Amino acid sequence: MAPDALTDARPHLRSAEEYRASLRDGRRVFYRGEAVADVTTHEVFRHAVEHASLDFRMAHDERYRELAIGPDGYSRYFTIPRTSEDVLARSALIEAATRAGKTLVVLIKEIGSDALFSMLALKGQLGEPYAGRIQAFYEHCRDGDLAVCVAQTDVKGDRSKGPSQQANADAYVRIVETRPDGIVVRGAKVHTSVSVNANEMIVLPTRAMGPDDRDYAVAFAVPLDTPGLTLVASPYLATKGKNAFEHPLSAERKMVETTTLFDDVFVPSERVFMAGQYELAGELARGFVEFHRFTAISYKLPLVDALVGAALLASRVNGLDRAGHVRDKLSWLISYAETLRALTHHAAERAKVVDGVAIPDTLIVNIAKLQFAQGLHTAFQHVQDIAGGLLVTYPALEDLDHPEYGAALTRYMEAAGGASGDERLRVMNLISDLTAGEYGGYQAVLAVHAEGSIEAEKLTILAQYERERAIDYARWLAGIEEGEWPPKD
Repeated sequence: MAPDALTDARPHLRSAEEYRASLRDGRRVFYRGEAVADVTTHEVFRHAVEHASLDFRMAHDERYRELAIGPDGYSRYFTIPRTSEDVLARSALIEAATRAGKTLVVLIKEIGSDALFSMLALKGQLGEPYAGRIQAFYEHCRDGDLAVCVAQTDVKGDRSKGPSQQANADAYVRIVETRPDGIVVRGAKVHTSVSVNANEMIVLPTRAMGPDDRDYAVAFAVPLDTPGLTLVASPYLATKGKNAFEHPLSAERKMVETTTLFDDVFVPSERVFMAGQYELAGELARGFVEFHRFTAISYKLPLVDALVGAALLASRVNGLDRAGHVRDKLSWLISYAETLRALTHHAAERAKVVDGVAIPDTLIVNIAKLQFAQGLHTAFQHVQDIAGGLLVTYPALEDLDHPEYGAALTRYMEAAGGASGDERLRVMNLISDLTAGEYGGYQAVLAVHAEGSIEAEKLTILAQYERERAIDYARWLAGIEEGEWPPKD
């Protein structure tokens, strides 16, 4: 075989430029009531596109190539994890991408591959024709090196009732027509991350369902330019009006969430992965969430590292390195960060294989996510306490540059250890952006609600823990059960 043929046979890894070009397809996107003609040039969305481009640039960057490309030559995001080592490598890639993205997860390949893996793990139970369709769609995404988003959370209406009990029949996405060549769906999904700048959208059920919910037990995939699909983008965390001095994290970084409308969208049969199998809806919903929670604890690692680093830096410029209460807070922050890292790695090490797919340990994943979520607000408080009130009273960049008083203002802001006024304010602005501003609020809400709520994590922990073994041990310690420990089978 000629060298050129060998080269052509290698998997194609798209460049950032190819990725951007693929988004100019006439998709129907709205921002603050106005149609967006091109998401790659829009004043807000272009930052989201540039941020998402990281996942493509890393595969062509010598510093990341070994991590970003799997052993088969495709993007590692599409490498089906078969062992604990595969799960650890995936976690390391997610962490590295988020670190390069200044604590904001990229997610453009991460979340879609989470959904693909959850469907692959369920192929055996779904059976044909769905198993073959799932495999073919996985290969389509892998071979095309595609950006894939996931729409799972329905608008739900009255949350005390199931899908078929709602006054509004469209409170959950449902099948409204079945045709020989496909299905027609209607409804809406919320919290659809990275949808405006993805190539494909996977739609999954959001909960367990019963026989009356058959029409709502649906999973499928559509391209983003599909007729009847409308993306209504959230204005939260806009980049407009921000500069990199005052908002070093959020001025040029953006993730877009949408309310996603399905107005009688036709889905061809080959893209339908579940249609009426209500008994498996909950398992598919949970399967995706468990993969995605592992992605979450992996991408939280740069955030907790940033909190530790920012606190250490603030204590230094404030001259508080030796203060007892500061050292106490620093030790808590370090323990918080390293506990999350240890749990993340342990969840990978304890992965179990289902239908050839290695799934991170569900119990440990949820413990890690709960530990992170319950501790983040305390972490913010400790970092803010060390930094001081300048976080919300800092002078503007224009004042520092003012010809009359700018130089004096900068000199008055000088800090401990020879830190200049500019350096001190940069530290304060970092912490303000990270913990006190719109970006900090975004991260705080994500901690509570993203990838499943705190209460959902608690319920999963209770369900996964081997309680009877703990009870048996306690009975033995109490003398209720006689004999030696452990008991013989």
